[in-house]
Amino acid sequence: MTYEYILFDLDGTITESGTGIINSVKYALNKMNIGINDESVLRRFVGPPLMDSFMNFYEMNEKEAEQAVRFYREYFSERGMFENQVYDGFIDTVKRLKNSGKVLAVATSKPEEYAVPIADKLGFSEFFDKICGATMDSSRTAKSDVIRYTLETMGLTEYKCKVLMVGDRENDIYGAKENGIASMGVLYGYGERKELEDAGADYIAETVRDISDIILSI
Repeated sequence: MTYEYILFDLDGTITESGTGIINSVKYALNKMNIGINDESVLRRFVGPPLMDSFMNFYEMNEKEAEQAVRFYREYFSERGMFENQVYDGFIDTVKRLKNSGKVLAVATSKPEEYAVPIADKLGFSEFFDKICGATMDSSRTAKSDVIRYTLETMGLTEYKCKVLMVGDRENDIYGAKENGIASMGVLYGYGERKELEDAGADYIAETVRDISDIILSI
């Protein structure tokens, strides 16, 4: 199968964004007077929708999670979104893909309102035809919904067999499956091999370079 359209997750796939996300989560928890007993849990916030993470990892109800997200965004919009850097080698990888004729897009659970300026600030927006993300409200937050929105925006709903989703967490893989497209898990981000394999990733890339190597060899 040859994939002509490649969708990329943002956090943990294009950028090493953990510092900004974790600092924003810490800020939100502090504002809600919630202590942090295990800082390793904070790494699990990188990738999945925030509402889900606050509810799953800190046993918040929906109303509490909504407030936590508001606090998170106070820090993130001012500082956290730019406590972030592109992974070494990623620009070379997308250049290879573009030069081979692939069409690239971003499909992220991060609100589009943040994803676009991050891409502009960090200098990779020029390589992507579309940058699609979640909404600031709850109307589009799940990865499956973001991927569906990306496919519709790009006019790819009739070409799913030519689309590949690349991401570092299980929600990227499950979201791809729910939309009937293939997926590639990457190991340099925040997910682990077992997580990605258990979710059913069609391909596994250990390094940034492996992404283009695998795609261009198919």
